[in-house]
Formats: sequence, structure tokens, C-alpha cells
Amino acid sequence: MSEEPQRVLITNVHLAHADANAAKQLWDVQCFNGRVLSIVPSDPETKRPVVTGHSSVIEGGGGVLLPSLCHAHIHLDKCFILEQCDPLLTGSLPEALYVTNKAKARFPERHADVYARATRLVRESVEAGVTVMRAYVEIDTAVGMVCLDTGLKLKSEWGGVCDIQIVAFSQEALYPSPGAEIPGENFELLKSVLTREGISVVGSAPWVEPSRGHAHKNIAHLLKLAQDHNLHADFHLDYNLDINAEPMVWETLRQMREVGWTKASAGNRRVTIGHATRLGLFSAEEWSTLRKQLSELPLEIVGLPQSDMYMMGRPTSDGTRSVPLAGRTLDAARIWHDHGVRIALSANNVENAFTPQGYLDPLTLACLGVGLFQVGTEPEWRELLRSVSTTSKEAIGIVDESDGLKGGADDGLVPCAGGPADFVLVHEAQRWQSAILSPGFDRTTVLGGRVVARRKALRWTARN
Repeated sequence: MSEEPQRVLITNVHLAHADANAAKQLWDVQCFNGRVLSIVPSDPETKRPVVTGHSSVIEGGGGVLLPSLCHAHIHLDKCFILEQCDPLLTGSLPEALYVTNKAKARFPERHADVYARATRLVRESVEAGVTVMRAYVEIDTAVGMVCLDTGLKLKSEWGGVCDIQIVAFSQEALYPSPGAEIPGENFELLKSVLTREGISVVGSAPWVEPSRGHAHKNIAHLLKLAQDHNLHADFHLDYNLDINAEPMVWETLRQMREVGWTKASAGNRRVTIGHATRLGLFSAEEWSTLRKQLSELPLEIVGLPQSDMYMMGRPTSDGTRSVPLAGRTLDAARIWHDHGVRIALSANNVENAFTPQGYLDPLTLACLGVGLFQVGTEPEWRELLRSVSTTSKEAIGIVDESDGLKGGADDGLVPCAGGPADFVLVHEAQRWQSAILSPGFDRTTVLGGRVVARRKALRWTARN
């Protein structure tokens, strides 16, 4: 006997309308079978639909209902490992690579710890409002398959609560030495796993290769693997602030065009680049050229502010800094406003040597962007909200059939009839602006019209 479709009513919520009057209005959102059925103004004098059978009511209490959040780029296996690393002495990128690799070497004998840390990341993310994430799990000669096995197990266990896109990821170089003409064992390991069920993405970090030529070959190998196995491709790319370094995004786009990976042919399959800090030095002309190419080629960009501002732009030996703090990562709101290119933002790492600070909550990341980039207008705040929700989903190929209905001033931040019933309800916010400027702790996460998490603070004070 088939299960009766779910009918859910979310009452008395504010929506993130750009229009001030609509934003002040309280709304009722009715969901049926995982989709939005109707959105009508709340009216306390009007009798609401009788809730029977498998139906339920979520009382919004005047909170703000937003699209559910998304980690477009997060490392599942390297989270919460700072205590397992040698003490940091410089905080530099080479040191982070060294201490992390040393800790990684112990992963195969600490399988239960890898699973426990990754589970914590997924659980706390869902409680914050995340319903989809792109999770990187490393595959190389040091860790073998332990990270991949953990990621695939969690993907299965959390199915129906959080959509976990597993990235079979090679953080280490595919070419073992500067003189190598063919890729080595890391590449063979990566190739060997791509037929396993549950892998959605193949990824690498071309910048770690021994030469620029090897980096270009890395990109070519990954694009071919992705096409052969019908996967997304994902690169840690252009992770520098060197104005004299030719951005590898151009080579990536050239190769995409060469192999025919276009919007017309690829469906929802994306090529996504993370970090991309070098793009922050682009001129208006370079942004214009990039925007034109992105109109034909499905390449997406994800900025990682917490990692980038910690690691990039460190002082030289004489103490000078070449790039100000806000220039060390991609300013999503202004890039969209000035150049028409959308940038997703994501957490990347949590409590490890690459990102010792910061939390995994996408709304606190958007809040950080307000001060970091000194953005004070509502359109900019809306773009930051979008960067950790709708834009992040688009960046990893989560495109819904109703997306064509989301245009206009509200642009993906307000639910529409027929759209997916995937939300985060921020209870303490009474207007959408507060959800980014001072995101509250108490939240309800909804996936497919079903509550999958509630987070509520236990409060007590000594005041009578």
C-alpha cells in the first residue's frame, strides 16, 4: 500500500520579499507532496484548512522562512582535526599542508574517529538549515578508501534529511615529480573508484602539481573522467593573489570548450571552481570576458571567505601586505552588482589548519560578508543570502524544474507555487534583514515539506 502524500501548512511567517510591504506581511505556505502548493497572506480571522491524516502544521510565530541553506564546498573528512595536528607555528599554507598530511596518515587506523567527526559536521549543518552539501572526501596513497567509505556511508544514512553530494577528491598531486610524463598512483586510485554508486563529482587541486604544465594536464584528466562517468567536475583553482600569475580559469574554460562541455550539451553537469582568489584581482574587462564565456559554458565559482581571509595575503618578510583583508576572497555581492557574475559562498573547512576559525553555519558566513566587504544596502544583503542558499545550490548543479518561475525582484529567496518545499525557518528573526545581520540560533529545517531538524537554545538567566 502506497504512503499517503504529505500535506504540510507553515503558518505566520515572514518571507524575504524585496518589496517592504510584502516583507512585513505574514504568510501561510501550504506544501503538498514535497512541493509548494500555495502561498497566501495569514489571516487570524480566516479558518485554516483542517489538518488530518498525515498532515501537520508548522507554527512560524512570525519568524523568517528562507530557502534551505547549502554547503557548496565543504571537506567532510578533515573537519575538527586541529587537535590531532602538530601545533601551528606560522599558520602558513605549507605548514597547513604538512601538519594535515601528517594527521591524515593516521586516518586508516582511526576509521571510527573519521566517521564521528564527519557525522558531527553533517548533523550540525542540518540543524543550521543545510539540506544539501557538496562534501569532499580524499583518495590517495596515504588514506586509501577510508574517507570515501565514510562519506558514502553518511550519504546513505542521511538520505531524506540532507542530500550529500560525494566528491571523489585528490588533494595530492596526480603527477609524482616534475619530470613525470604520466600521472602516478594517486590518479589510478581516483580512477578506480568512479564506478562506485553514490559518487556525484570528481575533483582535484591542480595548483599542487609540480608545474603549470602538469596542472593543465590535471584539468584535462579530470574533465575526461567526469565526462566518461557522467559526473560533475570540481577544482580547487587559482588559489593565489599573484597579479602576474595567469589565471587557470581561462585554461579550464578553453578545455571545456575543446571537449564540448557546454550548457547546450551538459544538462545539469557543472564544472565548479573553489577558492578562485586570483579572480578578485580581475579588471572590469576581464570580468566582462568571463561573463560572456559563462553564458555558454557551465562553470560555477565558489568563494571560501573564512579560509581565504585566514590564509591569503600574508605579510612579506618586511611585514608589508599587498592585498587588504577584503581583497583576499571574492566579494560576492559587488561582483554580481558590478559585473553580473554570481558567486556562491561556502565554509570549506571547520577547525583545521587551513581554517582554524569560524563555524559551519552558512548564515553566519553571510553575516561575516556584511562587515568584511562593507556592504550596507539591502540588494547586497539579499545577494549574500542568495550566495549561501540558492546560488550555492546552482553552483553544484541542484537545479529545480521550477527555477524558471523564480525571476523578478525576489530572485530565488521567496518560495513559489510549484517549487521545492525546502526551507529554513529562523524563529528569532522577525524580518529577512535580521536573518543575515544577526542570524538567530533557533531554527527549523524543512526538506520536501517535512521537518528534518529543530534547533532550540536552552535559556536561563539569574534575573527575577
